Amino acid sequence: MTLDSEAQQLRQARSRFAAMASSYFMGTFNDNFYKQAVMLLAVTLGMKQFQGLVGAAFTIPFILFAAPAGWFADRFPKRRIVIGAKSLELLAAFVGAYGILAGHMWVMIGMVGLMGLQSTFFSPALNGSIPELYPPSHVTQANAMLRMIVSVGILVGITLSGFVLGMKGSPLLGASFGHGMVGLAVILFALIGLGVSLGIPSRPAADPGRPFPWTGPLDTFRELGAIWRDHQLGRVLLADVFIWSAGVFQLLVINTLGKEQFHLGDARTSLLVASQLLGLAFGGLLSARFARGGRWFRVLLPAGLVMGAAMLALALVPMMAQGIQIPALYALIALAGAGGGLFMIPCESFLQVRPAPERKGAVWASANFAAFLGMSAVSLAYTLIPALSALLPTLAYGGLGVASLGFTLWLALEFRNKEWA
Repeated sequence: MTLDSEAQQLRQARSRFAAMASSYFMGTFNDNFYKQAVMLLAVTLGMKQFQGLVGAAFTIPFILFAAPAGWFADRFPKRRIVIGAKSLELLAAFVGAYGILAGHMWVMIGMVGLMGLQSTFFSPALNGSIPELYPPSHVTQANAMLRMIVSVGILVGITLSGFVLGMKGSPLLGASFGHGMVGLAVILFALIGLGVSLGIPSRPAADPGRPFPWTGPLDTFRELGAIWRDHQLGRVLLADVFIWSAGVFQLLVINTLGKEQFHLGDARTSLLVASQLLGLAFGGLLSARFARGGRWFRVLLPAGLVMGAAMLALALVPMMAQGIQIPALYALIALAGAGGGLFMIPCESFLQVRPAPERKGAVWASANFAAFLGMSAVSLAYTLIPALSALLPTLAYGGLGVASLGFTLWLALEFRNKEWA
């Protein structure tokens, strides 16, 4: 590609990026706004084990429907898939509004499952569009910007959730004022997201002749086998699975950390999550600067060490002076998030760039399958193993820090392989 043609492609990509980023922002905002409301309700009602079920409900569709999602993303124009997914999000919003107004925990969990289903199809279609828009040399920067925007969406969604849920006023729609406002908000945000998605650019299908994967998850396992045989792609996929699974474990622990161990309210507990996501966004922006060139993977070692060390330090917070415990919590959680963002963005960019054009949707969907399989395992373990949910949250962070340091050192040894030289 010549410099002139690359510059022209960049100009066109940037002009079309806004609709993609806005659509992604609204979806992640709505997902996390509602999930955080349900998790906070579960802890308040003494049903904190339901947090694991909320996480599992969101992740299971990524496991069951990864193969069809990848097929749709490659077989049809990605814009159609995005709009269809956003329409399903609107349906899920009505279900979720009914659940929170009526106080039915299982209906709320069902809404989270529908949001997971729409995200299963939305993700490979939208993420597969990025390497179609941008030249390979700018995919990491585009992902860093998208991750920052998405992180802000998650951040605002989680932060506002605690405030809106706790709002006081006259009963609304047959429920408490806060619950009524949550129900109305998820419908409004879904409507806005659907409208924004109509502005996403249309491109021809990447592989219109691709046969449907009738074997479902078996087809995905075959795709994962092919990914693993590519030494670089396979190791990066495993790193992506680890970082997402570690993130889910933190989200399961962090509400209990705030509300039970340090006796924070809903709003201040949500701000703990916000600190992590701000760090994640900052780390993503750093990745655009440091994860460049053929040896981009070198950034993963310091990123993983920072993340693991910050988590280990969290285990020591209860031993600190009373006056600095809460500020230390926010600072260390933000630092762990920054390490995670610096680790995550280069991995996801490589997963987008490395596959051939006709396999990008399938590889991304398979990567989602693997990541959400790991996240589901973490969520179910938290639900089914009493010792995990009973573990002091700061100690749980410390254990995760040890695991993060071990995984990072193993990955560094893999990078010494001649194929990475």
